[in-house]
Amino acid sequence: MEEQKESLQKIVTTLALKNEEIQNFICCMKQSLQNLEANSTRVQEDLESEFTSLHAVLDELKEGMVTRIKQERASRTYELQNQLSACTKALESSEELLELANQTLCSTETDGFSQVPVTMAPAFRLSLKAKASDNMSHLMVDFTQEREMLQAIKFLPVPPTPEIQASECQVCDNSITVVWTLPEPDSKIDHYDLEYRRINHEGPPRAREDYPWMVVEGIKESEFTLTGLRFDTRYMTFRVKACNKAVAGEFSELVTLETHAFVFKLDSGSSHQNLKVEDLSVEWDSSGGKVPVQDIRKEKNRTNSPMHSPARSAMMSPKRAPSARVGRDRFTAESYTVLADTMIDAGQQYWEVKFDKESKAFAAGVALRSLGRFDQLGKSNASWCIHLNNWLQQSLTAKHNNKARTLDCPIPDRIGIYCNYEEGTLSFYNAKTKTLMHTFRTKFQQPVIPAFMVWNGSFSVQTGLQVPTIVQSGQKRNSNTSSSNASLT
Repeated sequence: MEEQKESLQKIVTTLALKNEEIQNFICCMKQSLQNLEANSTRVQEDLESEFTSLHAVLDELKEGMVTRIKQERASRTYELQNQLSACTKALESSEELLELANQTLCSTETDGFSQVPVTMAPAFRLSLKAKASDNMSHLMVDFTQEREMLQAIKFLPVPPTPEIQASECQVCDNSITVVWTLPEPDSKIDHYDLEYRRINHEGPPRAREDYPWMVVEGIKESEFTLTGLRFDTRYMTFRVKACNKAVAGEFSELVTLETHAFVFKLDSGSSHQNLKVEDLSVEWDSSGGKVPVQDIRKEKNRTNSPMHSPARSAMMSPKRAPSARVGRDRFTAESYTVLADTMIDAGQQYWEVKFDKESKAFAAGVALRSLGRFDQLGKSNASWCIHLNNWLQQSLTAKHNNKARTLDCPIPDRIGIYCNYEEGTLSFYNAKTKTLMHTFRTKFQQPVIPAFMVWNGSFSVQTGLQVPTIVQSGQKRNSNTSSSNASLT
């Protein structure tokens, strides 16, 4: 009976998931119909606009060429009319002189021959070559080629859909390089548009995602590198489309890349009451912890209840530390400590902390969950840290089990912390130069938690970072380094 019930439950669950997929598909189809109507209207308006623009160009060109013909005709008409007028006047003058000369020849008086100015006739100075041609063939046009081009006008081909090459994409050093190719070369591609989205789940995209698409436009190459990322989600999904001068192609298939980053928050419930915890920032608050007596009694009764018994606390997930360690679990006295809310029980993790160098004291490292509420970082076998002391004399030391080693290196503004749980390695780096400051080598017997301490100062933590390549390569080179916890135990 139980097996049948379990089998039916599996079928119901599968059917419910299938129904959700169908609902998502129906939503997509409805959206596609709306998009089709809107896109059809848009491209028709664009087409009419292009033809109107083309007609305007042709009308403007026609007007200019007609004006040129009219100007040429007017200019030549003026030249020919002036030349015709001059020729007419010269002909009239020549006819008068010719008549006078004939009358003189018919006269018997010889003295009049020398008085006829025949040689001064304007006809002898007149050019009988036309100053302007009547040929206008140089202003003829032949639109055969243009007409063929116009007749060849077609809809601009949609660019092919790119294919993201997941095997060639790289996720490292807090950056992602996305590489894609086209199924066939296309010389008309002008640029690519890349979109990416953060997600926290595996599998196909959902109808509604928590994060919006981020857009990178105008990419000229077939790859792009996103730099300076903070991986606050487990995965990032990418898609890319090709664009020519007028139209964009379809988006590529979605490709999801895993970010492999360590993300945590600070547990304000376990922090010392003199520490003001906001998100990933901590500031010293000298007035903290002053709670009315009645509130303390309430808290005492609360912590003594079965709901907060050690046995119940032990049942919680080993990955996520308790988020409400109040009352006796809160760090107190001179243990100005705050822990992260996420444990490290496997893999290589990296995070950075920026601190106020004027703090009277500051420490960062890891601790076991069993770290006592009175324990200061580095003063028991349950924590490892780098400690900055500005009280009386400035010093930077590596501490574990109440033993310290002075570090001979400049005090950086930001410290990078690397933890390799399986190897039992905890290293501290100058986050800017990635210079190794110190390495503890031990064997973690249980999960550890990022831990921090500050007195009269402040700090902020940056998570979601991948292990930098230079740190990984440096760990391999320094696997036999003498900088270990051997001298601190």
